Amino acid sequence: MRTVTARAPTRIDFGGGWTDVPPFCDERGGRVCNLAIDRYATVTLTAAPTSATDVRAAADSPLAQAATRRAGVRGVRSTLRSDFPTGAGLGGSSAVGVAMVAALRAWQGQSVTDLQAIVQDSRAVETEELGIAGGWQDHYAAAHGGALDLTFGVSTTVHPIPLSDTTRRALEAQCLVLYTGQSRISGDTITAVLDAYARRDAAVTNALLRIQALAGDMAGALAAGDLDALGDAVRDHWAHQRALHPAITTPQIDAIVDLATRHGARGCKALGASGGGCVAVLAPPGQVDAIREAIAPLGRLLNFAVDLDGVTVTEQPT
Repeated sequence: MRTVTARAPTRIDFGGGWTDVPPFCDERGGRVCNLAIDRYATVTLTAAPTSATDVRAAADSPLAQAATRRAGVRGVRSTLRSDFPTGAGLGGSSAVGVAMVAALRAWQGQSVTDLQAIVQDSRAVETEELGIAGGWQDHYAAAHGGALDLTFGVSTTVHPIPLSDTTRRALEAQCLVLYTGQSRISGDTITAVLDAYARRDAAVTNALLRIQALAGDMAGALAAGDLDALGDAVRDHWAHQRALHPAITTPQIDAIVDLATRHGARGCKALGASGGGCVAVLAPPGQVDAIREAIAPLGRLLNFAVDLDGVTVTEQPT
């Protein structure tokens, strides 16, 4: 039986999220610094008498169905698996979308190395088929993997950030990701922020511009292997990020950030659109254990390794 399997990573968004969302990125230019991690969305396609979808993660069922419908594929069964919590702020839905689009392209005999086409198709499924407000960065992380410096405007430029083995190992050891257990609905928050920007709200506009600049600082820090500078930029980013909308932070997130900071963290921020999900904590080498022990009771720590491959596709012929 013919089987096509595609796997796409999720990501840690260190900085610049929100600036990749139109119309801000079209009018002001956006910039994002993110890192793909080995918390994967995996899609397996097999032949079926009629088009069907078997989805373990029920929240992603509409996305899988929309991608299949948009691709015009029939007679296929889709099975989705994920090793990340739903609503974690890790770009999981976009990872599902990228994996689904890549698998469908392989099923139809189309190129799976055209990453730009996969990114565009994946985002179109979310925004055009499902009407979900959102940006571009998650799709690029899932497609390309590694550390990325992304710039958005009239066109998008993807700058892979080279990571030394030392820097990669340091990120895996010193960046703690804590899942709060609270799911968040990012589309509602994104829409509220976009509405404020459309009104030219000065506080929101200034915060977005500062977030955009900090993403560039983070990309430079990663390239230099300077995790202290990365942590400091993450700390500053969170101050501007939480100023975008009251729903971005929660009492639990504030407690995590406060506790981690008091135990020596260089920087903390909620991931994704927030309102729950995960919090990333950048810890100095000598204080990782103390910070991990302090924040562990407030959520579930998610171990990870850096993903360098991006979306991958394997096929077993009939």
